[in-house]
Amino acid sequence: MEYQKFENTYLVRLDRGEEVLEQVKALSLKEHISLATVQGLGAVNDLTLGVFRPAEKTYQSNRFQGCYEIVSLTGTVSTMNGEYYCHLHMSAGDESGHVVGGHLNRAVISATGELVVTVIPGTVDRAFDPEVGLNLLKF
Repeated sequence: MEYQKFENTYLVRLDRGEEVLEQVKALSLKEHISLATVQGLGAVNDLTLGVFRPAEKTYQSNRFQGCYEIVSLTGTVSTMNGEYYCHLHMSAGDESGHVVGGHLNRAVISATGELVVTVIPGTVDRAFDPEVGLNLLKF
Protein backbone atom coordinates (compact mmCIF):
# COMPACT_ATOMS: atom_id res chain seq x y z
CA MET A 1 0.00 0.00 0.00
CA GLU A 2 1.10 3.48 -0.81
CA TYR A 3 -0.82 6.67 -0.14
CA GLN A 4 -0.70 10.43 -0.20
CA LYS A 5 -2.58 12.89 1.97
CA PHE A 6 -4.38 15.92 0.56
CA GLU A 7 -5.80 18.06 3.40
CA ASN A 8 -8.42 15.73 4.98
CA THR A 9 -8.33 13.12 2.20
CA TYR A 10 -6.02 10.15 1.57
CA LEU A 11 -5.58 8.71 -1.91
CA VAL A 12 -4.51 5.10 -1.45
CA ARG A 13 -3.09 2.54 -3.87
CA LEU A 14 -3.46 -1.09 -2.90
CA ASP A 15 -1.15 -3.62 -4.51
CA ARG A 16 -1.53 -7.21 -5.68
CA GLY A 17 -2.01 -9.65 -2.79
CA GLU A 18 -3.05 -7.03 -0.24
CA GLU A 19 -6.31 -7.49 1.64
CA VAL A 20 -8.59 -4.43 1.60
CA LEU A 21 -9.80 -4.44 5.22
CA GLU A 22 -6.29 -5.04 6.58
CA GLN A 23 -4.94 -2.08 4.63
CA VAL A 24 -7.76 0.28 5.65
CA LYS A 25 -7.02 -0.66 9.26
CA ALA A 26 -3.27 -0.17 8.82
CA LEU A 27 -3.81 3.29 7.31
CA SER A 28 -6.34 4.28 9.98
CA LEU A 29 -4.13 3.24 12.87
CA LYS A 30 -0.95 4.75 11.40
CA GLU A 31 -2.64 8.07 10.60
CA HIS A 32 -4.85 8.13 13.74
CA ILE A 33 -8.08 8.18 11.70
CA SER A 34 -11.09 7.69 13.98
CA LEU A 35 -13.89 8.84 11.66
CA ALA A 36 -13.92 8.71 7.86
CA THR A 37 -15.74 7.67 4.73
CA VAL A 38 -14.18 5.15 2.34
CA GLN A 39 -14.76 4.76 -1.39
CA GLY A 40 -12.91 2.49 -3.77
CA LEU A 41 -12.51 0.52 -6.96
CA GLY A 42 -10.05 -1.96 -8.41
CA ALA A 43 -9.68 -5.65 -9.12
CA VAL A 44 -9.97 -8.58 -6.71
CA ASN A 45 -9.70 -12.35 -7.06
CA ASP A 46 -10.80 -13.63 -3.66
CA LEU A 47 -13.65 -11.98 -1.79
CA THR A 48 -16.07 -12.88 0.95
CA LEU A 49 -19.31 -10.93 1.24
CA GLY A 50 -22.05 -11.24 3.82
CA VAL A 51 -25.76 -10.55 4.01
CA PHE A 52 -27.39 -9.83 7.38
CA ARG A 53 -30.50 -11.83 8.25
CA PRO A 54 -32.49 -9.64 10.67
CA ALA A 55 -34.83 -12.41 11.87
CA GLU A 56 -31.89 -14.56 13.00
CA LYS A 57 -29.52 -11.64 13.71
CA THR A 58 -26.79 -13.46 11.82
CA TYR A 59 -24.71 -13.01 8.67
CA GLN A 60 -24.60 -15.44 5.79
CA SER A 61 -21.23 -15.22 4.08
CA ASN A 62 -20.38 -16.23 0.53
CA ARG A 63 -16.87 -16.61 -0.88
CA PHE A 64 -16.14 -15.80 -4.53
CA GLN A 65 -12.91 -16.54 -6.40
CA GLY A 66 -11.92 -15.55 -9.93
CA CYS A 67 -11.55 -12.31 -11.84
CA TYR A 68 -13.70 -9.54 -10.35
CA GLU A 69 -13.80 -5.79 -10.85
CA ILE A 70 -14.90 -3.71 -7.88
CA VAL A 71 -18.03 -1.89 -9.04
CA SER A 72 -18.48 -0.12 -5.73
CA LEU A 73 -16.67 -0.10 -2.41
CA THR A 74 -18.12 2.20 0.20
CA GLY A 75 -18.36 2.53 3.95
CA THR A 76 -17.10 4.13 7.12
CA VAL A 77 -14.32 4.06 9.66
CA SER A 78 -15.44 4.83 13.20
CA THR A 79 -14.77 3.48 16.68
CA MET A 80 -16.36 1.02 19.07
CA ASN A 81 -15.41 1.24 22.74
CA GLY A 82 -12.81 3.77 21.61
CA GLU A 83 -11.10 1.26 19.29
CA TYR A 84 -10.86 1.15 15.48
CA TYR A 85 -14.00 -0.10 13.70
CA CYS A 86 -14.60 -0.40 9.96
CA HIS A 87 -17.85 -1.10 8.11
CA LEU A 88 -17.55 -1.58 4.33
CA HIS A 89 -19.81 -2.91 1.59
CA MET A 90 -18.64 -4.05 -1.83
CA SER A 91 -20.14 -4.90 -5.20
CA ALA A 92 -17.94 -6.70 -7.73
CA GLY A 93 -18.56 -7.93 -11.26
CA ASP A 94 -17.19 -11.12 -12.81
CA GLU A 95 -16.06 -11.81 -16.38
CA SER A 96 -19.66 -12.44 -17.46
CA GLY A 97 -20.89 -9.16 -16.02
CA HIS A 98 -22.66 -10.77 -13.07
CA VAL A 99 -22.40 -8.66 -9.93
CA VAL A 100 -22.23 -9.90 -6.36
CA GLY A 101 -22.36 -7.67 -3.33
CA GLY A 102 -22.77 -7.33 0.39
CA HIS A 103 -21.00 -6.62 3.65
CA LEU A 104 -17.26 -6.90 3.07
CA ASN A 105 -15.58 -9.63 5.11
CA ARG A 106 -12.47 -10.06 2.95
CA ALA A 107 -11.16 -8.99 -0.46
CA VAL A 108 -7.72 -9.67 -1.92
CA ILE A 109 -6.42 -7.34 -4.63
CA SER A 110 -5.51 -9.11 -7.88
CA ALA A 111 -4.06 -6.17 -9.83
CA THR A 112 -4.56 -2.84 -8.07
CA GLY A 113 -7.02 -1.03 -5.87
CA GLU A 114 -7.69 2.67 -5.43
CA LEU A 115 -9.27 4.05 -2.28
CA VAL A 116 -10.30 7.53 -1.27
CA VAL A 117 -10.46 7.91 2.50
CA THR A 118 -12.01 11.19 3.59
CA VAL A 119 -11.45 12.07 7.23
CA ILE A 120 -14.35 13.60 9.17
CA PRO A 121 -13.27 15.74 12.11
CA GLY A 122 -14.40 14.17 15.39
CA THR A 123 -15.34 10.72 16.58
CA VAL A 124 -18.49 8.63 16.62
CA ASP A 125 -18.51 5.45 18.65
CA ARG A 126 -20.63 2.35 18.06
CA ALA A 127 -22.56 0.18 20.47
CA PHE A 128 -24.15 -3.22 20.08
CA ASP A 129 -27.94 -3.00 19.80
CA PRO A 130 -29.42 -6.33 20.98
CA GLU A 131 -32.79 -5.59 19.39
CA VAL A 132 -31.26 -5.14 15.93
CA GLY A 133 -28.30 -7.46 16.45
CA LEU A 134 -25.73 -5.04 15.01
CA ASN A 135 -23.12 -2.53 16.15
CA LEU A 136 -24.90 0.79 15.51
CA LEU A 137 -23.56 4.33 15.39
CA LYS A 138 -24.09 5.95 18.80
CA PHE A 139 -24.66 9.72 18.78
